[in-house]
This record gives sequence, structure tokens and C-alpha cells, in this order.
Amino acid sequence: MHESHGFNWYTLIPGLEHAPAHVVHSLIVAGLMVITMSIARLSLAKAHASKDGAILPAPTLTYRNFFEILAEKLFGLCEQTMGLHEAKIFYPFIGALFCYVFFSNLIGSIPGFLPPTDNLNTTFALGLFVFVYYNVAGIKANGLITHLKHLMGPVWWLAWLILPIEIVSHVFRPLSLGLRLRGNIMGDHVVLGVFNGLVPIGLPVIFLGLGVFVAFIQAFVFCLMTMVYISLSTAHDH
Repeated sequence: MHESHGFNWYTLIPGLEHAPAHVVHSLIVAGLMVITMSIARLSLAKAHASKDGAILPAPTLTYRNFFEILAEKLFGLCEQTMGLHEAKIFYPFIGALFCYVFFSNLIGSIPGFLPPTDNLNTTFALGLFVFVYYNVAGIKANGLITHLKHLMGPVWWLAWLILPIEIVSHVFRPLSLGLRLRGNIMGDHVVLGVFNGLVPIGLPVIFLGLGVFVAFIQAFVFCLMTMVYISLSTAHDH
């Protein structure tokens, strides 16, 4: 699904002039995640080696504190949605997914860059990945037979009715995840571009702030729905 866009900084690099924008920007986001997380880990290791052993927080917001707050809030959300036991298991996946979606949304606020998540290839790939992940998690938690029985409802004589409904519901989950994320990010990017063209000084700052908020909310919703799907798939009380 090729999409035409305006100027992008990466097109100045020889050999990348005709590369798909969403692929290049996805690689940029992945690289930035590796760099920022590595710096955060080094900062945490340095704090642990200090006199107070990273027990006492810094008096002001620091690079390390920012990621500690982000990690703490994400884990709290996982615990509230999935329970403490499941949160400990699935938090690394949810945390990585949130950071990738959030940074992918956020990079579109920088002039000359486009969010990978305004492309259906990226969002459908994320939705498909979540679909495969929560089904594999369900099979590992309950076994293949029990996992398939979840699709047939609580009583066997209604299986002929429940099974098609459940199959359609599961098929539409990755589609809804991908379409919702792409639609909101593309809409925010279009609005920012329109107002930037009409009033290039001053007014776009307001919509840049709104864009950061939308980037966070869409990452939050995407990961919240993922946690719900994992919880439903791994539950033992069906």
C-alpha cells in the first residue's frame, strides 16, 4: 500500500530516495528505541552503583526518572487490567509495544518525518502480531484443546451458533486495531498539515501539543485492547 507524501529527510540519503516511507521511519523508530532504552539502562546502572543505590529519587525530573515513571505507570495499568500474575508475565511485551506505537505516532510531529502508523501496512502488521501473540499465549496457558473450546461457548449444544460469531470476532480484532490506529494518526497528521499551511506561525504549536496527546492516547488504547485480548485468551474460568 504505497502512499504519496511530501518532503522527507531520509530522501536526502543516496539509495533511499524511493524507499517506502513507513519502512524507513519504522527502522528509525526502532533505532531510537534501542538508543534511548540503552541510555536509560546505563543511567539506572550508574544510579545503582551510587552511594544510595538508586533508592532515593532525584529531586528533579531526570532522564532515568522519566523512564522509571513510564515503566511504573505501564506496569500499574497491566496489573489493573490483567492481574498481578499475568502482569509480571506480559508486561515486557506490553511495555515494548506501547513504546513502539507511541514513538511511531510521535515522530510525525517532527517536520520532515512521517509516523509509520499512518500507513495500513504498519498498523495491520501490528494488529496481526497482537492476534498471533494472544492466541499463542492462550494455547500456552490452557492447551490447544481448551483454547479451541473457548470459541464454542459455555454449552456444547450452542457451539454451532457461537463458533461462527467467535471466529468473526477474532478475525476483526486485528483489523479494528489497525484501522483505529491508522485512522486517528492519519487524521491528526492531516489536521496539523492543514493548519500549518493556513497559519504557519503560532497556531501550529497548539496542534503539535494536541498531536502529542493523540499519540499517547492511541498508544494507550492499542495496548489496553491488547491486554484485554490477552486476558480473555489466557483466562481459566471459561
